[in-house]
Amino acid sequence: MDTPAPFADPHAEIREEVRKLCARFPGEYWRKLDQERGYPTEFVRALTEGGYLGVLIPEEYGGAGLPLSAAAAILETVQAEGCNGAACHAQMYIMGTILRHGTDAQKQTYLPTIAVGELRLQAFGVTEPTSGTDTTSLRTFAKKEGDHYVVNGQKVWTSRAEHSDLMLLLARTTLRDQTAKRTEGLSTFIVDMRASLGKGLTIRPIRTMMNHNSTEVFFDNMIVPAENLVGVEGRGFRYILDGMNAERLLIAAECIGDAKWFLKKASDYARERRVFGRPIGQNQGIQFPLAQAYARMRAAELMVRDGCAKFEAGQTPGEEANMAKMLAAEASWAAGEACIQTHGGFGFAEEYDIERKFRETRLYQVAPISTNLILSYIAEHVLGLPRSY
Repeated sequence: MDTPAPFADPHAEIREEVRKLCARFPGEYWRKLDQERGYPTEFVRALTEGGYLGVLIPEEYGGAGLPLSAAAAILETVQAEGCNGAACHAQMYIMGTILRHGTDAQKQTYLPTIAVGELRLQAFGVTEPTSGTDTTSLRTFAKKEGDHYVVNGQKVWTSRAEHSDLMLLLARTTLRDQTAKRTEGLSTFIVDMRASLGKGLTIRPIRTMMNHNSTEVFFDNMIVPAENLVGVEGRGFRYILDGMNAERLLIAAECIGDAKWFLKKASDYARERRVFGRPIGQNQGIQFPLAQAYARMRAAELMVRDGCAKFEAGQTPGEEANMAKMLAAEASWAAGEACIQTHGGFGFAEEYDIERKFRETRLYQVAPISTNLILSYIAEHVLGLPRSY
């Protein structure tokens, strides 16, 4: 389901090329990976070779130098074609921290090799078992010792850590009770997991209801060279905020793609499936949930577009990014629910891919930030209500 006129999509050509690429990876490919809990290596390689994972990297570093809306168009199309961009979407928003706050040496070392696919930057080490989305309460600590830092702690829900070469890690470098503000004393590091695995770094996979390649990561006196510190020590929380806004907008775009996939699947089936001598799509009990889901998707789509425009203008789209993610996740869930209901028992059959996509899109009611925290953000920062947490 394409965006209708009169809107002229500036990324229409990119979408068409991504559709062609996705056609090489049909439902059978994803069903097999889902059963095996495997990583879509071939799909990620194809996206990389097509230049799509380096779309936000400036041309001087070997990327395409395109805006966030182009990345959103890519990921939305991936989802709308029945594929799964969660295997690689992190690379798009993680590298922004290096681009905006890294040293010239870090940019020259990492960005060109990420752009051509020689290195994967897929892991974002932030969430911890005891703090969850209360990022300022994380406990992983990096102690400066001479020309390096010694890291101890644990992260959880660090997706793709087993399939990434680099991790962007957020850790405390000053104890929380020794800082004036709780957002201070956090620092960001580039961790070369190839050098650290088995040398202070342990990765353990977490099996979940969807094939998301999630892990928990343990740091036991892991050494990180001081030159791998991104920006200024103690300011890491600020550095990841822009990345979080980009993350929410891109994941919202993925949810829009999921919703479009569900709605097309359901509408096609409703026109063809005949019960009691007529197509089931003639029944308002089938029509209305699909129509309502479509309206919700279109509204969320506009919020994604608004957030991307604000981000590209150099502004901070906290309000738009959070609302886009919440509304798009709700729209994709509603579309998935309507799609299953339209298909009846066939909606639960693996061969239709609906149940797989249904499980995948459900995640975004919870991650990368829960709906409740988004509502708290809107209440406090948009409506001016007292802080609730």
